[in-house]
Parts: sequence; C-alpha cells; structure tokens
Amino acid sequence: MYISYMIDRRLRVLRAIERHGTVTAAARVCRMTPSAASHQMQALARELDVVLLEPEGRGVRLTPAARILLAHGEVLGAQWERARADLAAHRAGDVGGELRFCGFSTAAAAVVPPALQRLRSAHPALRLHLREAEPALAFDLLAAGHSDIVVVVATPDIPPASEAAFDQSPLYDEPLDILVGPEHPLAGRDGVALSDLAAEPWICGSPGSAYHQLVVLACAGAGFAPDIAHYADEWDTGAALVARGFGVAMVPRLAGLPPGHATRRIPVGAAPARRVITAVRAGSGEQPTVAAGLDALRQVRASLPLGV
Repeated sequence: MYISYMIDRRLRVLRAIERHGTVTAAARVCRMTPSAASHQMQALARELDVVLLEPEGRGVRLTPAARILLAHGEVLGAQWERARADLAAHRAGDVGGELRFCGFSTAAAAVVPPALQRLRSAHPALRLHLREAEPALAFDLLAAGHSDIVVVVATPDIPPASEAAFDQSPLYDEPLDILVGPEHPLAGRDGVALSDLAAEPWICGSPGSAYHQLVVLACAGAGFAPDIAHYADEWDTGAALVARGFGVAMVPRLAGLPPGHATRRIPVGAAPARRVITAVRAGSGEQPTVAAGLDALRQVRASLPLGV
C-alpha cells in the first residue's frame, strides 16, 4: 500500500511487513535499514498507544490494531491519489511530470516500450522510466511509491484483485507455445496437445519465478507434473538447450527468441494462456499522467500479435 508522506510514510512499512512477514524483508522493499524500519514501527506504536506487531516463528505478524490502522490507511491513500488527480486536472497545460512503469520480462520488451513511444510523441514534457521486475517485486515497488503503473502476469504471489490498495485491470491473455528442437519428433507439426509432452524433459525458469509457476500450472491443467531437467531464466539459455535436444520449453506468444538457435515453435491446441494485468495505486488512475499511460498500454494491446 502506498501512503503519501503527507499522511504517514510509516504505514507503507507496516504494509510491507504484512506482505513479507519480517521487518528485514520490509526494510529491503522500502529501501531502508532494518533498524530504521524497526524504529519507525516502535515510534508509531507509541504514538497510537497500541501494539502493532507480534512475534510469529522467525518473523512477525500484525495485530488486529495494526490491521484496523491499515484499513483506514488504504482509504486515506486512495483519497490522496484522487486529490492529486483533481489538482492535476485543475492545472492547465500538457501532461507532464514523471511516469514510472514496471513490467515483467516479456512486457518490458514487447509491450511497455511501444507505449512509451506513444507517450513520448503525445506528451513531450512527460519524463518516462521503465524498470523490469518479477510480478511480486513490481507490486512491492508500486506499493512503496517507486512505480506508478505495473504490467505483470497474474500469478499466485501477487495481491488478490480484491485488495483495496490497488486498482487492477486485465490487459490481455497471452497464448503459450511449445518450443522444440529441429530433430524432435513433433518438430514438423502445426499444432500439439500439451498432454503429448507429459513424458518429455522440460526446461523451465527457476523455482519461485513467474515463468516456473506458469509452466507448472499449465502442465497441471493438462493432467501431469512436468519433469524439469534444466532451469533457465534467460530465453537465450533455454533456446540453446532446446535446440540441442535437452528438453522442451513453454514459450509465451510475445516472447522474442534469439535467432542463433534452431528451434521450432508450435502452437498448443486449446492453448493455455497467461493473463497479463495492469495495476496502479487505488485512486491514482484518474491522474492525467497515469491515465495517459494506461491508455497507451491499451492502444498497444490492440496491435499485439496474440492470435486470439
């Protein structure tokens, strides 16, 4: 949850503790030392005369009082974002200032840059920034006020759509293809069922990554658990292994593959897909800069070669 410094910046530390379970992890997200984060929580608890944190195993958990505080903080934070939107609309002139995007790998390469190009042409005074990050980190950056718009895959480790601190919206559903080597028995096929690959060795992203979750969930939906033989987080590494017959891989439709590897990309019948969403801090979507950014993403979405 993002709370402006004009309200109380300590609330974003408290929200980070809720999400990550330890003061140390929350401090890392909020870009401060653990001792500073701990001191802020102690000071806030003294000022409010309540207990905010309780020990739980190796971490901490929020007390009921802390959850009441955060619930009010979400309302205040969303209202502050709407106030900023009203003030921005009151000012005359072109959309300006700063707009910070955060996206996972494929979106950061294939979706956000064209949106930035549109924004640069339409609003020359707007300063644009992009940071590539996994979905969970992207939400941390959004909550901490270090990003304004995130474009992420909907994975189990992001906040639920019902969380009041964020406004989330579907952007597109991206089909998944299968990548095989040139000598693979399926290389000449125009399509394949995911269940046909149940006995294959798989090449997948590292455990905990959005790509790893994507592959495991898609295979589970087809009735099997993938036999993961190799972990590769870069498309170049994965494609090199696939091209030499070390396994098969699942590739999102928009993922650009390096040209130096002889691989075959095959559409999957009843194609599994991953949902890509946008998220902003609650209430901030009405700000002219954020609204322009979301509109640019929607325009780019209309031109994506998704085949769906």
